[in-house]
Amino acid sequence: MSPDEPQGLSRRSLLTSAGALGVGVLAAPVGLARARQAGDTGENAEAQQAADAAQPDAVDGYQSLSLDDAAIVEALVGHMWPADDLSPDGVALGIATFIDRQLAGAYGQGDRLYLSGPFRQGKPEHGYQLACTPEQYFKAGLRQVAEVSAQRYAAPPDRLTTDQLEELLHVISQAPPQPAAFALNTWFNELFYPLFVRGAFADPIYGGNRGKQAWRMIGYPGLPATYATDIVTWRGRRHPASDSPMSIQDFS
Repeated sequence: MSPDEPQGLSRRSLLTSAGALGVGVLAAPVGLARARQAGDTGENAEAQQAADAAQPDAVDGYQSLSLDDAAIVEALVGHMWPADDLSPDGVALGIATFIDRQLAGAYGQGDRLYLSGPFRQGKPEHGYQLACTPEQYFKAGLRQVAEVSAQRYAAPPDRLTTDQLEELLHVISQAPPQPAAFALNTWFNELFYPLFVRGAFADPIYGGNRGKQAWRMIGYPGLPATYATDIVTWRGRRHPASDSPMSIQDFS
């Protein structure tokens, strides 16, 4: 969501570039849960059911995200990674599931973070300096996103139009920090967006990049690309093995 995005540079090309730099259990989709709650039998529910049918090995249920949390995450990732002829949208690709699993696991619980205080003001180069786990920080950000959405549009993010979601993403990713206020732009750019990219391009064993579809899209062959000679030979080009990429699970 850069304000300096060059004209003519598509969202998908930006995502592809991010994946090339960042390469590494489907929950019950909240879109469907919302539809069920509202008795929605329209196109959204049908589309979600189709996505479910295409993922027979999915494991139901989010492990960290509440229904409201997941609704916001799904709205954002579904907009940031829209469906097209190259891949399904970000929710069906498993990005929301990847984020949920990361928050529920060791990373989200702050397994390697010192969280016992005393806490002093750190410098930016010190990195993560919060008295809360990444899961708690992530959910605090979601509450802020919901608040901004309510203030601007009188509706939660998952009820916004495409144009409103686009505007909301610009607002939360570019909002200048205010003294004593939650730094929503820092939350988005340093936590949400990195998780979004990893969810798209990480090994499918972690819940995202379902069916290795993002790897096929960028021409990445999976684990074989860890060989240095392949990286040199095929750098910037589609690897010949990328039509059938290999994940960690394929070697187990």
